[in-house]
Amino acid sequence: MEIKTGREMKDEEEEEEEPLSPAARFFHAPEFNCYIISMMGCKIRIDVDVIIQGLKQTLIRHPRFSSKLVVDGNKTQKHRWVRTEVNVEDHVIVPDITPDNIENPNEFLENYVSNLTTVPLDISRPLWQLHILDIKTEEAESFGVFKIHHSIGDGMSLMSLILACTRKTSDPDEIPSLPFRNRFKSRFTGLRREHRFWWFVSVMWSVILLVLNTIRDVLEFIATALFLKDTETPIKGRRGGLTENKRRRLVHRTVSLDDIKLIKNALKMTVNDVVLGVTQAGLSRYLNRKYGETETKEEAKDCNQDNLPKRIRLRAAILVNIRPNTGIQDLADMMSKGSKCRWGNWIGYVVVPFYIAMCSDPLEHRKKHSLEAFLTFTVGQFFLETIGVKAAADIMSRTMSNTTMSFSNMMGPVEEISFYGHPMAYLAPSVYGHPHVKSDQCHLYDLRYGSRR
Repeated sequence: MEIKTGREMKDEEEEEEEPLSPAARFFHAPEFNCYIISMMGCKIRIDVDVIIQGLKQTLIRHPRFSSKLVVDGNKTQKHRWVRTEVNVEDHVIVPDITPDNIENPNEFLENYVSNLTTVPLDISRPLWQLHILDIKTEEAESFGVFKIHHSIGDGMSLMSLILACTRKTSDPDEIPSLPFRNRFKSRFTGLRREHRFWWFVSVMWSVILLVLNTIRDVLEFIATALFLKDTETPIKGRRGGLTENKRRRLVHRTVSLDDIKLIKNALKMTVNDVVLGVTQAGLSRYLNRKYGETETKEEAKDCNQDNLPKRIRLRAAILVNIRPNTGIQDLADMMSKGSKCRWGNWIGYVVVPFYIAMCSDPLEHRKKHSLEAFLTFTVGQFFLETIGVKAAADIMSRTMSNTTMSFSNMMGPVEEISFYGHPMAYLAPSVYGHPHVKSDQCHLYDLRYGSRR
């Protein structure tokens, strides 16, 4: 997949070059050749010419979207980004579709996106595409499908960049805003003097718990990398069982954010807690049904019967964004004014156990009070810079393969937005290419309107 060239073969169109970061090289390793696919539903039919002109004025001004990957043809195999002239029309694909001949638009959309997972991007060009589909479903009048190589950036930076290309439908000159809450606001202000001692004791106890949880989590992460495997269940894949061009099926489903908020407020939790709990309960019911299929048909019909084996170990590798916030405005300024902002892949991993049982509390959690994500990111960077990309990719591949699934989410804007004048119904990104090889990947991203506090 790589272009190999010597220094003497520079094209005249190449303007600037920058070495690939270790994290970017990591996402080109065979074990982690990852792509991000984002489905964008629009409320009106997409005008292709308007989209192309909008991309020319914004997205391709970003260095990563106007650079191609080049590898020097020598023993050092030096990878670098090289700025190049971008023909936007080559990156915007409009398939010839006759909507009247499509019996099931939802199935057609799923099949089209799944087929995209079998075709690698042309590495002689910048590593992104936008497919525009003129089909209508119950949720949208037309669709855009972004396909972006993960080496360009992590999900948070890429989705923030795409949102920087959007505007509020109520004010076409304003970029959208995201929910914000200052988690580090001091509780010391306003406390009476006699209460400050107990506040100090509470803070010290919280620090102690943070240290103990972090030690425990890091030891579990190391054990997972070395030998600790999840139980073999119907949804667990096997390491090495995935070929690069194998077709994946990416399925998008919509749930009511108001319903999730109702549960969140009643239980005094967060949206993430509720989504994890619902997923955990759903997996328990699914596995209970799958294990019930090995019994007689009469027994399998009883959904309340506990068919689960005892002591199932099922864990999710949760991807956590650990970068200091890069606002949408910063990225919009980067594209319009050429300013600089922090970019790249800033991802930590947290291994979270799912309690698979018919009568467990699906909302139990403790991983938030831990520095596991920051430490795994730091250790991963250290491995990439010391033992090399190939060895580090092998370690991370083994670690993730010993878990059952990966899990992540994304926060959406608080108002309705439009993409170059096209009002959006939803934006649902996902990722493929990592070691979880079966259809058990729970990438529950969905950018919807409304605060997620």
